[in-house]
Amino acid sequence: MEKYRIIAQRILDRLSSRGADMAHCSVRESEMREFNVDGNEFSLFRTLFNRHVGITVFMGGRKGSVSINRFDDESIDEAIENCIAAAESATPDTAWELASGNGERHFSRGALVPDTEKLFIRTKELVDDIKSRHPKIIIEQMIVKHVSSKGVYMSTTGNCYFSESGKYVAELMYSAHDGDKLTSFFGSDVTVSDLDKPFIDCAFIERELQDIENQLDSAPTNGKFQGTVIFTPACLVSTVFGNICGNFVSDSGLLEGTSLWKDKLNQKVADERISVSFKPSDKRIVNGELYTGEGFLSEDYDLIKNGVLQSFMLSKYVANKTGNKPAKNSSFAMIIESGDTPLEEMIKSIDKGLIIGRFSGGSPGANGEFSGVAKNGFMIENGKITHALSETMISGNLADMLNSVVSISKETLVDGTVVAPYMAFDGITVSGK
Repeated sequence: MEKYRIIAQRILDRLSSRGADMAHCSVRESEMREFNVDGNEFSLFRTLFNRHVGITVFMGGRKGSVSINRFDDESIDEAIENCIAAAESATPDTAWELASGNGERHFSRGALVPDTEKLFIRTKELVDDIKSRHPKIIIEQMIVKHVSSKGVYMSTTGNCYFSESGKYVAELMYSAHDGDKLTSFFGSDVTVSDLDKPFIDCAFIERELQDIENQLDSAPTNGKFQGTVIFTPACLVSTVFGNICGNFVSDSGLLEGTSLWKDKLNQKVADERISVSFKPSDKRIVNGELYTGEGFLSEDYDLIKNGVLQSFMLSKYVANKTGNKPAKNSSFAMIIESGDTPLEEMIKSIDKGLIIGRFSGGSPGANGEFSGVAKNGFMIENGKITHALSETMISGNLADMLNSVVSISKETLVDGTVVAPYMAFDGITVSGK
């Protein structure tokens, strides 16, 4: 670790001598060992090495940033000059702020040293499991890898964070084929800190593979109706809460004043059964964030608790600009609390509706209105799944949906990056042929 300290300290000393008011830099090395599978067959094994130096300087309220992938003196000197030049051409702003006085910290997490042999065994096992359990699935591409990283973050404001981490990641892209019939692509992934379990038993990989096989015989919805839609956990995170965060509680919405929730702090914005947190220290999150880009040590926090908005997702910069408090971390380690209804019971309670695994559409409007195609979905009628869907549109309003919750599942997806249940919302418009 000492070599990273020497490089970082040299950068900060050079910036200070050039008149920097404050500065921070990150010096890191990473290694990735990766198996690739294409068309159900192994195609590649490789080891990749990467170096990263990120430099940010503030001079007279002006910010400049630059990053490079080399450690030699000449490259670093050039990067320092480019960083200063970027700051000199920027617009002054008094809202910039870095954390101060945290001193030296050391962090170590996850599988630092890869077990490459076992990783190969688990990868081959996953390929074999898919072939035997789901013979209609074609693996378009699978990447299974171990990623390790080590380095230091230092600032002129008295922070020095040494960290090292390691994790295993499996990423799959696949489709189902049966004669002339085929489905669209679907992706599954999981991040783990050990190889104790077969990959197919992690997260919802087994269930997602089965769902895609069941998509081979699909039919469109007839007509237009308002009904109940169940979002699978991954779709719930990306389509519902991902867009809610982007539109209603993030830097841009608050800074530009377009957020529907800009005046809703400590007020009810959702059904009381909804609680959403960002918890990088949760044991179900693999290698969660340790500190923010501004150098603040990451802490867990609640976004929504029992339906009440507890916090915005703001950087320190935007918090200073808007007079709000910054978020306690800048990660997306989302934890959505589960409910008390089994998924099977959720389905049984629906007279007419859908369950969807993916959504394809443009970004929602500032008011939360959205419209797009329901992908990897199934029709629900009289409490039963009747058929897979094709050519089906859904539309609604994100803010309204949070107050139209029908049920939340006991089952939860735990994929190493998020924890989330199934969630059913009423009053969504479904349009077919």
